[in-house]
Amino acid sequence: MMNIQLILFSIILVTSSTSCMHKDNSQNNTTAISSAVQQQKIERIQLTERTRGFSRNIVFTPSSKESNINEEITTTKISPAEWQTVSRLAQTIDLSKISDLKAPTEGRHSDRAMIASIIITSNGREYTSSDFDSGRPPKELEALYKIINGTSKTATP
Repeated sequence: MMNIQLILFSIILVTSSTSCMHKDNSQNNTTAISSAVQQQKIERIQLTERTRGFSRNIVFTPSSKESNINEEITTTKISPAEWQTVSRLAQTIDLSKISDLKAPTEGRHSDRAMIASIIITSNGREYTSSDFDSGRPPKELEALYKIINGTSKTATP
């Protein structure tokens, strides 16, 4: 009888300690995922807008902004503060879900608007947004779109 009680006590003790360890691992995984999202390194941000007969690409890198409008390329240097502002906005976006963002309008389906998308390169991987109407990005991309497109100032927040 005493052996059975000892065995049952041991089983309960082992089960409860295993359960606690599992919870701790779960918390550690959540923390690791949050840290990974916060530490994503933005390397390049590109806005593409196109329709029949017209295309515009604007590419931000840590040191420059390149504008390509119908194959006419202009490159300008940007300050570290400008890059920091643009890259911080990109870091606030969940890049794994950027391709699933819903566009608020659909004029691009009937040539009423240019087709636009944003491509963010982070840690060597490209993340491409869903297509949206030029000037009408999904709300999650609106601030970044305005900075890239030049309709908002790139002053540090």
